[in-house]
Amino acid sequence: MLFRQINDAKLAQYAYLIGCQETGEALLVDPERDIDRYLDLAEREGLEITAVTETHIHADFLSGARELAERFDTTLYLSDEGDENWKYEWAQGPKQSGGDYDVTWLYDGDTFTIGNIEITALHTPGHTPEHLSFLVMDRGGGADEPMGLLTGDFVFVGDLGRPDLLESAAQVEGAMEPSARTLYASVQRVLEMPDHLQVWPAHGAGSACGKALGAVPQSTLGYEKQFNPMIDAAREDEDAFVDAILADQPEPQIYFARMKRDNKEGMPVLGSLPSPRELTVRELKDATADEAPLIIDTRLDRSAYMAHHIPGSLYAPMNDTFNTVVGSLVEDETTPIVLIADDGDVEEAVRDLVRIGYDNVTGFAEIDTLQRYFQAGGPSETIDEITFADFDAELQDEATAVLDVRYRSEFEEGHVEGALNASYTRMPEYETELPTDKTLLVHCGSGARAAAASSYLARTGHSVKYVNDHFANYEADESTSEEPVAA
Repeated sequence: MLFRQINDAKLAQYAYLIGCQETGEALLVDPERDIDRYLDLAEREGLEITAVTETHIHADFLSGARELAERFDTTLYLSDEGDENWKYEWAQGPKQSGGDYDVTWLYDGDTFTIGNIEITALHTPGHTPEHLSFLVMDRGGGADEPMGLLTGDFVFVGDLGRPDLLESAAQVEGAMEPSARTLYASVQRVLEMPDHLQVWPAHGAGSACGKALGAVPQSTLGYEKQFNPMIDAAREDEDAFVDAILADQPEPQIYFARMKRDNKEGMPVLGSLPSPRELTVRELKDATADEAPLIIDTRLDRSAYMAHHIPGSLYAPMNDTFNTVVGSLVEDETTPIVLIADDGDVEEAVRDLVRIGYDNVTGFAEIDTLQRYFQAGGPSETIDEITFADFDAELQDEATAVLDVRYRSEFEEGHVEGALNASYTRMPEYETELPTDKTLLVHCGSGARAAAASSYLARTGHSVKYVNDHFANYEADESTSEEPVAA
């Protein structure tokens, strides 16, 4: 058996290539939409991807399963567990290219083989109703029991998959507590499994699919039984487990609902990556004069953006937050996008965008081009930048309000007295509730999230000042007398 874990650091997502070296066949598990990198990996290893499966209908990225089935007639192994509302609708109809999908619908206990590798599906609901985990056995290597468990968003290193997303992200009212109780039952099943099983999760630290995921890429079931606090909680009373697993879950990115919809109903076939055209200074001026494209400024220097940026542009630095910022603050995935990014970063940005459904990337301008644009008199805007040392003076003005864009759980641990709270991951929902007659002093924990939120709020017409400072520098008020906007 050949086993490869493929990591997307920005989405903290793991896909898996599992191949039989004797027959040259391979299974791809939980792929993202830009499948060329998986195909290249398989070719380097002397394998052909003949089958693809998913642990569940994902919420944080667009799946590559349909892409493989449409373009290469790859066999699909998909869950048919769960209730009627969470079925793979796209795989039940004809292909876009004609003909039916080669799909095998899986139920608890079903087994299939890839060469000499045996895969057994286990129904492990809770994170989602249709969720499957997969036992992997290397019969070609002489094994007569499984080596490991592909746990998807069920068991993570140090955590369990959050059961609140159907309600908090996909807006299925009343789903949160029943899902938590279903998760409790799934964990009881895991407690009976052998300790030697390796745990291969779908996400690591940084993913919003759990609240405390570890930064180790894999574990063993025995280790997780000993040291995973949520599994430990499941040994106790069910009600106590429900309280523990639902407590302090961060507000999910607003794009999660769209990912759920598209992965269920059918995402467009990508074919190839968008190839945005490089813009000259004149063309950049023309683009800014046209209100249609959204300018996304990916510079890492937050202060440089605040000092000079194209009016209406969104600040989304080219780092590990890029997907989260764009997915949280750009609601319409069909919006034409022009990137401010150096040529060496453009392909990475395009891949990040298509993985969450933004395919209409029409152009880019290098950062040097942006500077020449400013020098040539191109329109620019400024957002005032302050620190917490300026707060006392700023708050003397009754026309100001403090906006804390951290998660609700962070806010409740301590915040500026009288502050409003609206997590930046769901800012488009909260923005209409914010005061329009005051200047918003926008802050977070370090200044990173506040920078993106400030650019969004300025774009939507609010008067803002950006607080570029660590919250640790401020003596917080632990009271919660002010009702958060996000309530």
